[in-house]
Amino acid sequence: MINAGKAAGDRSSVHPSSAAVQLSNTPDSCDEVVPLDVLADLAPQLADETRRVQENLDRRMADRQLVRELAASDFTGPRYRRFEEELARYGLSVLHGWMYTGFIFHLTAARGFPLHPSDAELEELSGDVDARDELAIMTVALALLHFREKALIGQGWRFEAGAGLATYFMGTCLSVFPNELRKRRNQHKRWRLQDTGDPALSRRQQDVISDPGVLAVGNIRVWEYLKRVDERTRAILALTIDGYSQEEIAQLLGTSVRAVEGVLHRWRNREKANQQWGGEPDGKP
Repeated sequence: MINAGKAAGDRSSVHPSSAAVQLSNTPDSCDEVVPLDVLADLAPQLADETRRVQENLDRRMADRQLVRELAASDFTGPRYRRFEEELARYGLSVLHGWMYTGFIFHLTAARGFPLHPSDAELEELSGDVDARDELAIMTVALALLHFREKALIGQGWRFEAGAGLATYFMGTCLSVFPNELRKRRNQHKRWRLQDTGDPALSRRQQDVISDPGVLAVGNIRVWEYLKRVDERTRAILALTIDGYSQEEIAQLLGTSVRAVEGVLHRWRNREKANQQWGGEPDGKP
């Protein structure tokens, strides 16, 4: 079984359930919050799920109040800038983790945007913090604009949908990332064409070795268990192991909760059958 924190770059401190972007934790006075001490009477496995549901509800209630407060100033002014800065820091941190492990490519593929990274790209994003920073900054900058227009002003984010503001924002980042990566690829291609006339640069490029063996061992171990399943199933399973709720997974992957439930249900049934008969996963969703 893989380590729950590894699939997103050991990002226990950057999960979308984080309260880092919350400027107000006071829910509406008319919303009744169930006290957590009720968990004492539940079976452990049920208590864990109930706790996650409760935390998700609390977070979304706080987010709803926050949006109302920011809307009072038309999503402008010092208060909104502070919120945007905190959201940007959060997004940069998560994107760095996802790019470090290569997990971001599984997420984008699951959303219908396969990017087919080369060994050299995976190696660069794993080992070069400047490369990750360049992509993360451009992605977050554009995502903030889309997020303000669609999620806040356009009221695309809804309390009832089941995902918090931070999760919604990371979904926006995943929509922006493919174009930013393609721009970067095109830019690097132009640079290579310009450099072909310089013998010194050409020799230096020939010395670069693209070898999967140089990828981080931790990254390989993380995906060993999931390597036989398709991209969509892999992303859903990894996010589930990392502690995301089904609502958050649906938001991140641009699908429905029912679809997420269906993938998990079919996977559990296959695993039970494999354990019973000693077979191997078939890799089907």
